[in-house]
Amino acid sequence: MVRRRTPSPAYSGIPGWVRVLAVLAAVVVVLPLLAMVLRVDWPRFLPLVTSGPSLTALGLSLRTSAASTLLCIVLGVPLALVLARGTFRLQGLLRSLVLLPLVLPPVVGGIALLYTFGRQGLLGQALNVLGLQIAFSTTAVVLAQTFVALPFLVVSLEGALRTSGSRYEAVAATLGARPGMVFRRVTLPLVLPGLASGAVLAFARSLGEFGATLTFAGSLQGVTRTLPLEIYLQRETDPDAAVALSLVLVAVAVAVVALAYRRPAPGRSGSGKRTTAPAPAGGGVR
Repeated sequence: MVRRRTPSPAYSGIPGWVRVLAVLAAVVVVLPLLAMVLRVDWPRFLPLVTSGPSLTALGLSLRTSAASTLLCIVLGVPLALVLARGTFRLQGLLRSLVLLPLVLPPVVGGIALLYTFGRQGLLGQALNVLGLQIAFSTTAVVLAQTFVALPFLVVSLEGALRTSGSRYEAVAATLGARPGMVFRRVTLPLVLPGLASGAVLAFARSLGEFGATLTFAGSLQGVTRTLPLEIYLQRETDPDAAVALSLVLVAVAVAVVALAYRRPAPGRSGSGKRTTAPAPAGGGVR
């Protein structure tokens, strides 16, 4: 008779002291959020978050965040592709400059945008001649959000491009596919989960943008006063409203981040489809 071996439990490889530090790290993040939840005036929660200024700020934040995310996709996909696939001088410097907003204080980014698109800025005078004023407008909000959110999409997509490699693209190219077709038919399907995650993170970062928006766009109700700016102003006059709106922003951010980092089912890609190599030409390139 053959004795069956009892499968051993999965080895995690995590020392006990690491688990303790991990719990402390989680406490550092979760405890302030719990304190905020306990501070909410629940009987007045709905009236506070559905007031006119609050809904206006929330609607403006959602619209501008969607616009900035779309702009991040349009600009970030080519940039990530160049950084991941290209080889040229000063490539490292370009990557460092693109990722600079990740570590740069947002207010510094707002000042940089102001001296670029403001009335006396580098491009502002030429824009004034054309009758365009960007600073302290809704367009300024979108530009400020794009400035701080673009690196999140570039980092996610460049990592996905490097992980996927270029083998399938090379096969498609040898079959006669032009670079544009290779990009549409092979590259994009391969990195679509990374692109989706990057876009979701860019949206979340745009939604929470404060410093660059305040410096470059100001705080005009219905025009540039996004939800973070409304929270900042309410903190001085109505702390209960500020806490309630903060909880709304946290809930939206948690949902967005959870969507970006959802764990795919075994054998499936991040987009929910089964992981298979894309056919570079479907039997031939047309």
